[in-house]
Amino acid sequence: QVQLVESGGGLVQPGGSLRLSCAASGSIFSTAAMGWYRQAPQAPGKQRDLVARITSGGSTDYRNSVKGRFTISRDNAKNTVYLQMNSLKPEDTAVYYCYAKSPTNPIYWGKGTLVTVSS
Repeated sequence: QVQLVESGGGLVQPGGSLRLSCAASGSIFSTAAMGWYRQAPQAPGKQRDLVARITSGGSTDYRNSVKGRFTISRDNAKNTVYLQMNSLKPEDTAVYYCYAKSPTNPIYWGKGTLVTVSS
């Protein structure tokens, strides 16, 4: 059974920084692509948007609106993926969900962590 547990969300002022963490249990981590999606909290039925992802080999990809501000990384020894978020903007406010997907398994999701950017 794979579990993903996010942490690091909270309230931050515009221009501030947060680091999200996603700890994975189970044997999926070493072969899984990992990443983060987000969903605006006032739109629970709206589709989640991909924010950033990192392959098992370390290749990364970002949505255009966060390029240059967000950095995704992974620590394979700790089975943890991180999202460093700098220069945060109010439009970054969302629930951030961690996911894991390996070639032979379905996608797994964390429960989400809320990031609020507000003065």
